[in-house]
Amino acid sequence: MAKWGQGDPRWIVEEREDGTNVNNWHWTERDATTWSKGKLQELLVGIAVENEAGCCEISELKQVEGEASCSSRKGKLIFFYEWNIRLGWKGIIKESGVKHKGLIEIPNLSEENEVDDTEVNVSKKKGDGDILKDLMKTAGTAKVREALGDYLKALKTEFTMGMILPTKAMATQELTVKRKLIETTSQVQASSPVALGVRIPTVALHMMELFDTTVEQLYSIFTVQDLVQKFSKSSAVLELEKGGKFQMFDGNITGEYMELLTNKKIVMKWRCRNWPEEHYATVVLNFVPTLGQTELQLDCKGVPVCKEENMKFCWQKQHFEEIKGLLQLTTLRG
Repeated sequence: MAKWGQGDPRWIVEEREDGTNVNNWHWTERDATTWSKGKLQELLVGIAVENEAGCCEISELKQVEGEASCSSRKGKLIFFYEWNIRLGWKGIIKESGVKHKGLIEIPNLSEENEVDDTEVNVSKKKGDGDILKDLMKTAGTAKVREALGDYLKALKTEFTMGMILPTKAMATQELTVKRKLIETTSQVQASSPVALGVRIPTVALHMMELFDTTVEQLYSIFTVQDLVQKFSKSSAVLELEKGGKFQMFDGNITGEYMELLTNKKIVMKWRCRNWPEEHYATVVLNFVPTLGQTELQLDCKGVPVCKEENMKFCWQKQHFEEIKGLLQLTTLRG
C-alpha cells in the first residue's frame, strides 16, 4: 500500500474541488458533428477564384453527411471525422457575360487521408463553359483544400477548448502563451489598415422560432455568459449593457449591444469573423410570450449577400437547435 501522499499521480486532484477528470486520465468524448457542419459552411461557402477569362464562387453547401467527434484519454486527444460534402458553384465568363453552374463533390474527408490527397471532384452542367470548370479544378480545388485544412485546425484547437484540464505546469505555460498571443494580436491590429468606403451589397433576414420555455428563461440564455457558453459549446464574453461588447463561438462572432429591454428585446451590432473588415449587421431579437411557449422573432439587416445562407445556418443550427437541446437537458435534470 502506498504511503500517504505517495499514491498514483494519475488519481491525485490538483487543487480541484470537484475532482473532475483527474489529471486528464479518464475517457471523455465530445460530439463535433453540429459544430463541424457550421464550420464547414462558414469556411467553404463564399470561396471565390478569378482569372483573365472568368470568375467563380462556391454559392451553397448542398449536402454535408457524416459525423465528427473528439475524445480525450490519458491527456491525449483523439479525433474522428468522416464527411461526404457536395457544394454548388456558379461562375461567369468575362468576355461573353454567360453564366454557368456546377458541383464540387468531396466524397471522403476523413482522418485516413491527408488534406492534400483528399478527392475533390468538379463538374459542370452541359454546354459551353469548360474554361470555368478548369478554373474551379485548379485554383478552386486548391482553395477548397485550404479551407478543409482550416476546418481540421479549428477542430483541433477551437472545438477542443477545455477538454484537456490544465495541471499546475500546464496552467503556467498556457498563461505565457496567452499573453504572447494577446501581444501579437494587438500588434497586428495596430498595423492593419482598415478598409473604408467599400460598398457591400446586403440582404435582410427574418426568422421565427418557438421554444418550450418562458420568456424569462429564453432571455437569460442569450444574456447569461455561462448559458451562452453551454448552448454554443465554446467560450464567450458578454458585457451586458448598452454599448457593451460581446464575443461568442470562441471569437468567431463579435459585436456590441445597442439596446437591452429585459425579457422583451435585444438589439446588437453583429458580425462574423470572415465578413468584410469592419462590416456589421444589425440583429434584433424580440421575445414574444405565447400559450406555454415563447416565440423568438429574429430580424437582421445588413447581411452581406454572399453570407446569407451562412447566416441562416448559423442561427438555425448553431443557435435555435442548440438552445432547444440545452432546454431539454435542463428539463431532464430538473
